[in-house]
Amino acid sequence: MALLTRAVRRPSTLATLWRSTVGKKAVMAVSGLVMLLYLVFHMLGNLKVFFGPGDLNGYAHWLRTLGEPLLHYGWFLWLARVVLLAAVVAHAVAAYQLSRRDAAARPQKYVHRRQRTSYATRTMRWGGVILGLFIVWHILDLTTLTVNPRGEEGHPYQNIVASFSTWYGGGIYCLAMLALGLHVRHGFWSAAQTLGANNPRRDRALKLTANATALLLTAGFLSVPVAVMTGVVR
Repeated sequence: MALLTRAVRRPSTLATLWRSTVGKKAVMAVSGLVMLLYLVFHMLGNLKVFFGPGDLNGYAHWLRTLGEPLLHYGWFLWLARVVLLAAVVAHAVAAYQLSRRDAAARPQKYVHRRQRTSYATRTMRWGGVILGLFIVWHILDLTTLTVNPRGEEGHPYQNIVASFSTWYGGGIYCLAMLALGLHVRHGFWSAAQTLGANNPRRDRALKLTANATALLLTAGFLSVPVAVMTGVVR
């Protein structure tokens, strides 16, 4: 009688990497850099609000025509959204699974909380939750215009002014941007460590870069709602 043997399917290299702690940290680092690049361009685009409705609305229209005639109208934005969504999901899942592993590896709490993590590290989890909830609100407010008080398709300048003219619209945005600054500051440094970019000679420069990047992004994003709420932009 012939013996039938079943070949044991070995997991792929990518699957093995994803299951490892190092792999999950690498996914967090790479996805974080993708989101950071998006944030930089998004902030620069937002600053066009200071040049008036013509500039901002024209910029929004230009984004929808990128790639034409190879891409249809608006396709570039949808491709960018798919990539960004994939980065957000990968980042969130990796962060959650790493936190579960960390909790399982250290079942007993530290006597002194400061010995475990810095202030920025302790706020990373809640900062991520705040940002996740904010993304949902931001889409409903300025993309689908579901909760925007005077939302009008094709008029992003007017929609921004309408949203930030309310105390809750401006308040939610400001709170989220402060959480974003802390998240970027700590995440930039963590990504540099994960990707092996740090060493004793570059640590100071990397920390300064992390602080400067977080500060510039926070200030840039906050400038828009503050300008609307103070009447500079109307």
